[in-house]
Amino acid sequence: MTVRVQRTFEFDADPQRVWDFIADPAKRAGAISVVEEFEVDPTDERKATWHVRLPIPLLNSTVGVDTEDITRDEPTYVKFVGKSRALRVTGEHTIETDEDGEGCRLHNEFIVNGRLPGVEKFFKRNLDRELDNLEAALRRDLEVTA
Repeated sequence: MTVRVQRTFEFDADPQRVWDFIADPAKRAGAISVVEEFEVDPTDERKATWHVRLPIPLLNSTVGVDTEDITRDEPTYVKFVGKSRALRVTGEHTIETDEDGEGCRLHNEFIVNGRLPGVEKFFKRNLDRELDNLEAALRRDLEVTA
């Protein structure tokens, strides 16, 4: 089973500022509640390792998820893939500038494929909430209220 969530956020903010957040692997990782810690590769800013803790029986420790931005089309699109023994996650973020150029919409899609029992069930229940966390972190970063 694959878990897929799509959501669009609207911001009255400079699209470049939204890009600066969403294209930053550290800021993306910091917004996800199950990421206990992360490291961005010092030699390649497109790569990071997330240490994820999932409350499922087969995982009693964190799991390293190696992530990499596989496509970047600055300042409008970034796609990343994360791989581990427990899951594979793909995230896509597309920024669409408003007609007046003063605001934007951020289209998000996350796909999670579990490799261990319970992973997909967990994300089926919680992935939408993780997008709420991402939106809240981005709004804080932009100093914009909902």
